[in-house]
Formats: sequence, structure tokens, C-alpha cells
Amino acid sequence: MKAIPKTKSLWLNSFLSTLTTGFLSSALVLPAIAQVTSDSTTNTIVNPNGNNFIILNGIEKGNNLFHSFSNFSVPTGGSASFDLINMPNITTIFNRVTGGNVSNIDGLIRTLNSSNPVSLFLINPAGIVFGENARLDIGGSFVGTTANSIKFSDGIEFSAQSHLSNPLLTIKIPIGLQMGSNPGAITVQGTGHRLAQPSFYSPIIQQNTPTGLGVRPGNTLALIGGAIALEGGILVAPSGQIELGSLSSGSVGINTRFPRWNFDYGNVQQFADIRLSQQALVDASGAPAGSVHLQGRNISLLEGSVARLQNLGGAALGDLVINASGLLEMRQVGTYGFPNNLLIAENLGTGTGSNLMVSAQQLQVQDGGVITTKTFSAGAGGNMTIKVLDSIDLDGWSAIDPTVATAIGAATLADGAGGNLTMESKQLRLANGASILNLTAGTGLSGNITLNATERIEAIGENPIIFRTSAISTTTLNRGNGGNLIATAPQIMMLDGGGIGTSTLASGNSGDITISATEGMTINGIAFASAQPSRIVAKAELLPEIQRQAYGLPSFPTGNAGALILSTPRLQVSDRAIIGVDNQGEGNAGNLQINADRVILNHQGVITGATKSGEGGNITLNLKELLFLRHNSTITTTANGIGNGGNITINAPVIVGLENSDIIANAFKGNGGNINITAQGIFGLKYRDHLTPENDITASSQFGVNGTVNINNFGVDPSSGLVELPVNLTDPSQQIATGCSDNSGSSFVATGRGGVPENPNQQVTSDRTWDDVRDISTYRKTGEVAAQIPASSEVLVQATSWHRNADGKIELIAAPSPSYVQQPLTCAASAKN
Repeated sequence: MKAIPKTKSLWLNSFLSTLTTGFLSSALVLPAIAQVTSDSTTNTIVNPNGNNFIILNGIEKGNNLFHSFSNFSVPTGGSASFDLINMPNITTIFNRVTGGNVSNIDGLIRTLNSSNPVSLFLINPAGIVFGENARLDIGGSFVGTTANSIKFSDGIEFSAQSHLSNPLLTIKIPIGLQMGSNPGAITVQGTGHRLAQPSFYSPIIQQNTPTGLGVRPGNTLALIGGAIALEGGILVAPSGQIELGSLSSGSVGINTRFPRWNFDYGNVQQFADIRLSQQALVDASGAPAGSVHLQGRNISLLEGSVARLQNLGGAALGDLVINASGLLEMRQVGTYGFPNNLLIAENLGTGTGSNLMVSAQQLQVQDGGVITTKTFSAGAGGNMTIKVLDSIDLDGWSAIDPTVATAIGAATLADGAGGNLTMESKQLRLANGASILNLTAGTGLSGNITLNATERIEAIGENPIIFRTSAISTTTLNRGNGGNLIATAPQIMMLDGGGIGTSTLASGNSGDITISATEGMTINGIAFASAQPSRIVAKAELLPEIQRQAYGLPSFPTGNAGALILSTPRLQVSDRAIIGVDNQGEGNAGNLQINADRVILNHQGVITGATKSGEGGNITLNLKELLFLRHNSTITTTANGIGNGGNITINAPVIVGLENSDIIANAFKGNGGNINITAQGIFGLKYRDHLTPENDITASSQFGVNGTVNINNFGVDPSSGLVELPVNLTDPSQQIATGCSDNSGSSFVATGRGGVPENPNQQVTSDRTWDDVRDISTYRKTGEVAAQIPASSEVLVQATSWHRNADGKIELIAAPSPSYVQQPLTCAASAKN
């Protein structure tokens, strides 16, 4: 055969692919030529009446009924009815399609004349398409699958691939689906939901959402196959279970013994993709809520699609679970005007709401997509757990409504406590106004936020339309207390207005913050449009009046701000960024503690503990190496109203303040705070009783009592011990030799180092010894050197006579000294020699 040129081959492949795709798409829409026909292997009888088909007989095994079809499609407006008039005790019907054609279901599938709720399995390896008019009217659960066979507990398989003329059947329960190597796709078509969100403070309402494909309350609706696509499709199982499982090979275990069926994916070799688009809806809400589970490789919620559980009764029966072995993505706004994609569990009942759990290799949420749990009642909200192996990226807002930010979080709008949020990943990134938020707008407590990243956590930038910055926060807008926030990562960065914080806007107390960055923490810059600073704060915030009215907030907050603890080797705060505790209302500011090796504040970087009326927040810095302030940076516990300034405690070996940088504990009407500094060296900063253009340390009050400033500047560590002086003293008069006058022009000087000997473990910084490095040969003379002979001991001479002198005193007289006695040397004698 003649070889096809490469360029022509590529063009031909593209052309054939287009033809094939168009043909398959047409095949998915058009009804099969032969619609419902038996393959004669299970005594199945099909009685057609136009587009309606009555299905009888089959093979009965206990409570199981088996049917086998060569084709099974239900046209628009038609029906396939399983008449059990002769088998009223059947509880499960197993249907296989063996002809190799896709099943197109755009009509009604139902069961008739049964004394029991009947569950139905539809098995077609070639694929299944449910059109927008597809409906189920069965008493039990429904499983649509493209598996090759279904396996039972006694080992028997009911196969759609290797079907026998007389299949071996069983009364046992099914335990698994054998998917083969390339199972067909499952598609659910529809016109999309019409859900509405009146406001953040209101639950989602149904409006005129189409019925869709559903089962009766408390039952399971499961689609298990290859690629699964909901193209505006709607799946509904009130208080029941919805299961979407997409895989390329392997087997899925089934346990139908309990009301909530269990599907086990432990033997799956490779997963396939799940795609929800055009405002598709997966909904197991009810009184109480049921469960939703999506299991696949790449899972996409697109164009306003929603997976939800709304609890209207007691404790929820199940959870909302998304497991993606690859990417979970949420992007694009709704086809019919819905502003965003949603994974949501709402609690309107008296019991605890559903939990929301996500696991993926990677998570990307854009265009206002939201993953959330909410409670609107006395029942507690469910918890949320998100575990991602690689990265979590949250970005932007809804193009339809800029107030809808991309977000992950929990909220309580009533008396029930909000759920806790736990997130784990390698990297966590928020950008362009995205948020991670736990909030209470009622009397219930807000949930806590716990973030763990093995590489980095960062929040960057803002939504410039409504001036909302990227943030991780817990907030209270009412009497309920805000939740605590814990974040741990090697690197934590808040840039261009990004922030981490806890806050109160009303009477509830703000939560505490504990942040640990094992490598470093950087807080830098302000947002471009709003000029909001990058920040890590625990505060009570006074919003502008127009916002307070919009949210129904009091004139000023009365709750206390939370505490803030930061631990990192290196902390940098620069370009107007802020770390602090602050209360702009009547409550107290919390305490701020920073444990670090070094802290660098540059270009108006601020560490603050401010208050208006209550007690100012105390600031404690425990540093191992350095505190460095430059270019108008400050550490302050200023009280602006009647409140007292907080205390500042700094322990650091070296403290440097340059270019009008200050350490301040001032007050207006209240008392100034106290400043306690312990350091070995302080450079640039000086204590002053008021602020100046220099580098100041001040603790003053304009109308109250000034605070105190206590600076312990130790050049030598006194705790290292003192050297004990000798007890036995020496008479100095016996240690000084009588010298001669300066006759020769030369001298010898001996100088000691003086003072108390220093600790030998410390470096000698002064008192250097003097070294004479001159060439002494210049001063040498070649004259004769005379040795000086020491004087001998004085010899006593015996008196030989006596006489009385002129004064009347008696003097003893001795004979003249012997000539051999050496006379003592004197200075005069030396000069004569």
C-alpha cells in the first residue's frame, strides 16, 4: 500500500475525527431504529404500542427478575413499562442490553403492578443517553451503568458482553460491577436548573427547575460508567443518594443491604472524567438531606452547575463528597443567568447539617465558584474538609455579579453553630478578591479555619470593581463569637492587599489567630485600587455607615478583638503592610506575640496594638537575632480615645531604628502604655517624651498619665558571673623601687589593663594592649655598659667612746670604717661615675 504523506495524514485524521464526532453526536440524539427488543435469552416479551412498550415475563429468581434486550431505547413521549402483574413480589429487576447500540432514553421508564418498591438496573456497555424528557417512575432505586456485567455474591455474573442463550442466574444480591477495559459513556441532557440565590443571608430556592431524572424519596440514583456528562441534566433523589462514578477500567463494589447503598472504588485501575455543564444540577435535598458522591478523574462544574444538599429535617443522612484523582475545577457563569458554580450543603432543619468533603490532585475555582456549608436554623452546620495533593487555586469573581467572589467557607445565619473548615494542600493561593471565610451573622458560633500547606500559603490582590481584597478570615456580624484561625506552612505571603484576619463587627468577640511559617513570612504592599494594606490582623472593625446599614450592623462594635500569635524565623513587613490587633469600638484589643529570629519593618511597615475606648493590645516580640525598623516604620500600641495604651515588650540582641522609625505606646485621654526593652545593642532609637522627626521611643499621653520606658542595654552579660579578687593584700610601699632622675633621656613604662577582668568567654571590644613596633636599633648606643652592683647589707660598728655635743646631748663615737666596706650607691654617685 502506498504510504500517505505525513501532512495529508494529519489532515485526513482531523477530517475523519470530525466526521466520526458528528456521527456519534447524531447517534446520541436520534432514537435507535429498533427501540425496545428482546434478544430471546431470558424469555423477555416486549409488546409495542406505538412509542410505548410493555415488558413481561423474563426469568424470576427469588425476588430478582432478569431481562435481556438486543436494543433498549425509549423515544420522546414514549414509555417502557415493566409489568409485574404475574410477579408481584419482585424487588429488583436486572436488565442487560447486548446488541452493541447506545440506549437513548427520552421517555418514561416505570414499573407496574408491584406489591413492593422495585429497584432497577440498566446495563449497556455501549453507552446510555438520557434526554431532557427522560423520567423514572419506579418504587426503588435506579442504577444505570455501562459495565460489562454485574456480579453476585455467589460468583455468578449477568453479562451483557458474553451472553449465553441460557444465562446462569441467581437469587443472591449483587456485589459488584465489572467494567471491562473501555466502558461506554453516560450522558444526561436537560435544560438546566432555575435555582435562585435571593441573598447571601437566604437559602437557595428552586423556582421553576425542571423535574429531571429522579427517584422517590430515600432511594439511590446511581450512574456508573465511562465518561459521565450532565449537559444541563438534572438528577434528583430527595433524602436519598446520588452516585456518579466514572472509570476506564476495573470494578466497583456494591452493597445494597442498607438504606444508603455503598459503592466501593478500591479495585478501580483508572478513573475517567465527570463533567457538569449548562447549569446541571445534582440534588439529594430533603427532610432530612441525603447524600451526593462524585468519583472520577477530572471533575468539572461549569456554567453555573450545582451539586447540593439542603437539610429540611433532623440530622442529615449523608454528606456531599467529591473525589477527583486528577483535577476538580469550577469555572464559567451560568448559561441561564445563574452567577456561579456551587458545591453547597445547607441546613434548615433541627439536626446537624451535611458535611462537605473534597479530595483531589488539584483544585481550581474561578469566576465566583463557591464551596460552602451554611446553617439557617438551630441545627449546627456541617464541617468541611478539603484535601488536595498539589495546589488549591482560588481566583476572581462572577462576571454576572461582581459581588459574588470565588470562595470556600462556612456560615451560620441563625442560632446553630457554623461548621469548621479544614484544608490541606502543597500550595494554597488566593488571587483577585477570592476568599476563604467562616462567618456568623446570627447568635451561633462561627466555625474555625485550619489551613496546612507543605510549601506555601499566599493571598494576592483584589477585586477592583468592589474593592474586595483576597483574604482568609473568620468574622462575626452579630452576637455569636467568631471562630479561630490556624495556618501552618513553610512560606506565608500576603501581597498587594491580601490578608489573614479575624474580626468582629458587632457584639460577638473576634477569634484568635495562630500562624506558623517554618521558613519565612512576608507581608508586603497595598491593593492597587482600594489602597487596602496587606495584613495579618485580629480586630474589631468599624465599617462605613452605608455598609453598616446594608448589613444591619450596630453603630460601633462592642466585642473584643482576638489574640494574634506569629512564629517564624524571618518576618518582613513592608510598604505600608500591617500586623496587628485593633479595636475601633468599645471593646479591648487582643494581645500580639511574635516569636522569630529576626523582624524587619521597612517603608512604613507597622506592628500595632491599637484601641479606641478599651484596653490597648499588648505587643510582645521575642527575637533571637535582630529587630530592624527603616523608613517611617513603627511598633505602636496607641490608644486614640479614652482607652489606655497597651504595653510593648521587646527582647532582642540588636535593635536598629533608622529614618524616622518609632516605638510608641502613646494614649490620648487614657494612660500611656509601658515599654520594656532588653537588648545588647540599640542603634538609632532614643527615648523621648514626645514624637519627633527622629527615631523615637516614647510612652506619652496627651491628657492622661505617661507610661514608663525601661531599657536594659547589656554590653556584658551580668549573669555570666564575677571574678573574685584576692583577700591577702600587699603593702604597696614595699613594691615601689626608688628611681633616679632623668639623666639619660630614656625611660621604661609598665601599664596594666586595669579594671575587673572580663569574662573570658566574651570578646574583648576595648582596652587593647599597646605594641611598640618601632625599629629599636635606631635608639641603641655602642657605649660601654656598666653593671650596677647592688648594695651589700649594712655592717654594724661597735662604739669605742662617747662625748657631749654643744646641745648637751651625748653622742657615741666609733672608729673609722674599714677600707674594705662597700659604700651604698646613690644617684649622686652614679652621676660622678
